[in-house]
Amino acid sequence: MLDLKYIRDNVTLVKNGIAAKRADDNIDEILRVDEQRRTLIGEGEGLKAKRNEVSAKVGQMKKTGENADAVIEEMNAVKTRIQQIDDELRAVEERLEGLLLTVPNVPHPSVPVGAVPEDNVTVLEWGEKPPADVPLKPHWELPVVKQVIDFDRGSKVAGAGFPFYVGKAAQLQRALINFFLDQAAERGYTELQAPVVVNKDSARGTGQIPDKEDMMYVATRDDLYLIPTAEVPVTNFHRKETFEEKELPVKYCGYTPCFRREAGSYGKDVRGLNRLHQFDKVELVKFVHPSASYDELESLRGDAEGLLRLLELPYRVLLMCTGDMGFTQTKKYDLEVWAGGQRKWLEVSSCSNFETFQARRMNIRFRSKETGKPEFVHTLNGSGLALPRIVAAILENGQTPEGKVIVPKVLQPYTKFAVIE
Repeated sequence: MLDLKYIRDNVTLVKNGIAAKRADDNIDEILRVDEQRRTLIGEGEGLKAKRNEVSAKVGQMKKTGENADAVIEEMNAVKTRIQQIDDELRAVEERLEGLLLTVPNVPHPSVPVGAVPEDNVTVLEWGEKPPADVPLKPHWELPVVKQVIDFDRGSKVAGAGFPFYVGKAAQLQRALINFFLDQAAERGYTELQAPVVVNKDSARGTGQIPDKEDMMYVATRDDLYLIPTAEVPVTNFHRKETFEEKELPVKYCGYTPCFRREAGSYGKDVRGLNRLHQFDKVELVKFVHPSASYDELESLRGDAEGLLRLLELPYRVLLMCTGDMGFTQTKKYDLEVWAGGQRKWLEVSSCSNFETFQARRMNIRFRSKETGKPEFVHTLNGSGLALPRIVAAILENGQTPEGKVIVPKVLQPYTKFAVIE
């Protein structure tokens, strides 16, 4: 959520940021409702001062034996109007808060302006792709994959997008999760085992509501949401709390299954592991000092990249343009891994800075050493990493002419096997 004063003081900047993100501009309506709110506050404060003045006058008149009926009637009318204003103010403030929740974050000046994926900027490419003349198959066409990932039974049990992982595929999943968590611990992240359901306040705090509410599964009986990412519970871990400045940065990692309805995915490549409704992911979350947040973003990106290098998977880093960023981010990098069988890039991580956008919604602050006053922290997060497409890349890039799949060396101590066959 953007600060209302910031919006008032930077109307053009905010409007330009909204336009760059191709979002709906409701700033004029926000300013109109805010002016209505301020008018009501001013009138209410004036009437409360008058009420106190009249009350004192009534007391004085009673002491001297004067008839105070007319003044009491005036005071009652003032009290009635104050109650009306308080009721109107509550409604206006509720309306204003609802409007503010729909305003996206403003892109950082370093973010390229653009409207389509082609406007994203490739900032790095690492590793060697399998030669183009090597006939690699997409993972869903590999006979060995059909033995260890069962899409048909998953569809029978839950529906499309909920596969079963069998035998070595299940062990590979578990190995990746443990490997990612171990690497995060080595980089100073504290592991959290988080709930996979959250309440509405938590989903609103990280910005999933209202922006992505239609993408979330809802347990309607209990008004709980299945998490689309561990970002939601892990960031809310410190909701309504204040750090001491010396504690920053605070870094967490967490593995969870993630659930996404993927509404609006019609026409996208949903074959195999490319786009699932349930998938596993390790998330990296940081609470940092505002002055360090963009250095921390580069560090976060480096943590995610390091995993891909250890797995020896070719990848690239994209700096996302304004029109291809999310609602909540000020700056975002996407990490994409090369899938040799599909001959395409697959996103496996987004590393983002939210500045105070989430912290303001969740009231997460730190106490400044210099002023002693609380200030909002900056929050960052990134996937470290998302498993389905990592598994897809391992299966496709590691396939042999004999139809086997070679497991990356760094995972073999975890899997206890080197080949899937």
